[in-house]
Amino acid sequence: MDASPEAQQQVGGLVLVRRQPPKPRGLTETLKARLQRSCRCSVPRAWALVQDLIPATRWLRQYRPREYLAGDVMSGLVIGIILVPQAIAYSLLAGLQPIYSLYTSFFANLIYFLLGTSHHVSVGIFSLLCLMVGQVVDRELQLAGFDPSRDGLGPGDNSSTVNSSVAMLEPGLQDCGRDCYAIRVATALTLMTGIYQVLMGILRLGFVSAYLSQPLLDGFAMGASVTILTSQLRHLLGVRVPRHQGPGMVVLTWLSLLRGLGEANVCDVVTSAVCLVVLLAAKALSDRCRHHMKVPLPTELLVIVVATLVSHFGQLHKRFGSSVAGHIPTGFVPPQAPDLELMQHVALDAVSLALVGSAFSISLAEMFARSHSYSVRANQELLAVGCCNVLPAFFHCFVTSAALSKSLVKTATGCRTQVSSVVSAAVVLLVLLALAPLFQDLQRCVLACVIVASLRGALRKVRDLPQLWRLSPADALVWTATAATCVLVSIEAGLLAGLLLSLLSLVGRTQRPQATLLARIGDSVFYEDAAEFEGLLPPAGVRVFRFSGPLCYANKAFFLRSLYSLTGLDAGRSAAKRKGQGSELEAGEGDPMEGKDPESSGTRLVPVVAGFHSVVIDCAPLLFLDMAGMAMLKDLRRDYRALGVSLLLACCSPLVRDALQRGGFLGEDQEAEEEQLFPSVHSAVEAAQARYGELVAANSVL
Repeated sequence: MDASPEAQQQVGGLVLVRRQPPKPRGLTETLKARLQRSCRCSVPRAWALVQDLIPATRWLRQYRPREYLAGDVMSGLVIGIILVPQAIAYSLLAGLQPIYSLYTSFFANLIYFLLGTSHHVSVGIFSLLCLMVGQVVDRELQLAGFDPSRDGLGPGDNSSTVNSSVAMLEPGLQDCGRDCYAIRVATALTLMTGIYQVLMGILRLGFVSAYLSQPLLDGFAMGASVTILTSQLRHLLGVRVPRHQGPGMVVLTWLSLLRGLGEANVCDVVTSAVCLVVLLAAKALSDRCRHHMKVPLPTELLVIVVATLVSHFGQLHKRFGSSVAGHIPTGFVPPQAPDLELMQHVALDAVSLALVGSAFSISLAEMFARSHSYSVRANQELLAVGCCNVLPAFFHCFVTSAALSKSLVKTATGCRTQVSSVVSAAVVLLVLLALAPLFQDLQRCVLACVIVASLRGALRKVRDLPQLWRLSPADALVWTATAATCVLVSIEAGLLAGLLLSLLSLVGRTQRPQATLLARIGDSVFYEDAAEFEGLLPPAGVRVFRFSGPLCYANKAFFLRSLYSLTGLDAGRSAAKRKGQGSELEAGEGDPMEGKDPESSGTRLVPVVAGFHSVVIDCAPLLFLDMAGMAMLKDLRRDYRALGVSLLLACCSPLVRDALQRGGFLGEDQEAEEEQLFPSVHSAVEAAQARYGELVAANSVL
């Protein structure tokens, strides 16, 4: 293979011959080739496209019923049993009727079964998204003249106006009541959220969710959980307080609760206390005995069934005025297109919902894929979750995403594929068609207890904050700021604040990476941080500097400050000062060293203040080098050369080496490159000491 001299590099007697890159094609040729590949049609390509868009067509052919079916059926039944009480309870958060939560759970499971790439994720109603939907619904209800404090549950005398049949919920807006308008707002918001997620998937923006860091998501979950807990206190206590909107909603709600505490319903308070004790004790028992239990206890369902029976036979609503769920219709309503005008109103709100839903869905899919040794496609996950919002929006559903708690239960009960989602959808369908009206006497405080008990895991994350602070104060700051902003301002502001802080943290770590001086480990050829380890031997007359980050326009000033501070020599100022002194000598009696080679003069070899003759930069952690960093290195080499100090680079990656070559730092000849670049720090140190010894010997002869 022929290679130009520039493509050859000699390292320790070995010659590296670089491969010649292929000649780049022009923009027109590249676009033409891509269009030809995209527009080429054949049966195999069409079938491959269908399999990519609908992954179920691929893995269903490989389904092994003897191995998978039992686990899928068991997990599907358990998730379906859990979904029913959660769907009814989470309707409180969204400000909608329970029937719409059941619709959402049904359609989301079926669509993700076809389009999802994760085998274990459970997609459906999610408490954080329900809260965000509920806040948008309350705002739009207030703007339309409805009272947001009138929940979408219960009969007319129980703070709601619910029609006796589902078919009556579909007239025009002029005849549409509070609950009818609420679901219109929710479906418009859901369609916009799904459109954003589908567009992100089409444009292959799955990487965007990576910028929602785990501390941000944990802090957001914590802050949103406090907000959810606050919103459910009025149901736990049975008091009627206004539903506040905007900044400070949590604080204002607490103040309203304190003022209305004397009006608390004793029946609701007692029921809430009993249900919370049972739910939390059962969860603690399940956590302790999870290794010995093949199926988790369906505590929520048992509590709801028992509470419904007690409320029905004890007539708690009539005798004590306790709020109940009210009539829950059965069956499906005809599909209806979301309102275009409402979609314009909620377009901005849908952005935060799309980001949060996408981030949680992708992160959960990747987490379960890693633990079970298979792969998922982030862009396809965006398409799947987006379709779980776009298509159901026409069937009176609201925003969904993957949920951690149900996904963990799904995995623990033997789930192998998304066939379990079909089983869960069948359970929900049974409730939709026959069993839903049985829960009409269920107290709202019991539903609130189910919601509060589900927040246990998110609220306990506050215990991880001290450990997070020890590991990374920047991540702990992101966690705290996100949670605090969610609680004190709003959850949308908390998400934005957390995202900005995460990006600033990333920029800060890039702008101010770790900079250290290295020293030799005994007689070995390895070098480490002299400030961190004891007993290291600094090389005589050489300073080894390591900069653990990229060298670019954002941190070049920090690079110089760190180098000058650690070496004890400000090369820029010293070179300028020496140049000024040289100019004064030339203007006076003349330079006493005139006629001598400045590089061979012993007075120029080692600056008296610095005590070193060479600087070696360990470029191994140097990720990349831009034009500003290149110019700074050239200026640094010039200043050091004016002081008689040589600058050497070691362990340069091919990317950095190519940048140095293209930027003209190495010169055109191969010898210049070999004199400045070295494969290891030790070889650079030895070369610097050898060159200095030769200069000293030559100077003594002169």
